[in-house]
Amino acid sequence: MPTPEPLPGSSSSPTAHFLIGRDSRGRWVAQDQQGLCGGLFVNQAEAIRFAMREIGRRPQAVVLVPGVIELDMTRTRLCAGQHPRHASERRAA
Repeated sequence: MPTPEPLPGSSSSPTAHFLIGRDSRGRWVAQDQQGLCGGLFVNQAEAIRFAMREIGRRPQAVVLVPGVIELDMTRTRLCAGQHPRHASERRAA
């Protein structure tokens, strides 16, 4: 995996909580490092907005991945503020 880059304007953090990048099809992906929460997004801004909401607006915990990042939903849990009924809808988005 390529070396992740912190968001502009944030301090470098050795343990990022959310990774953001594009998958092999060019879709924007945001996923926590444990692979427990994440999704596909229409653009980078929406992926960052989702990650920031999930981690309590801590830009130092969001890392932009310069290479390909694939969404892995095999170890899912509900993200903060996500209703169980809508969990499968968000994953499929």
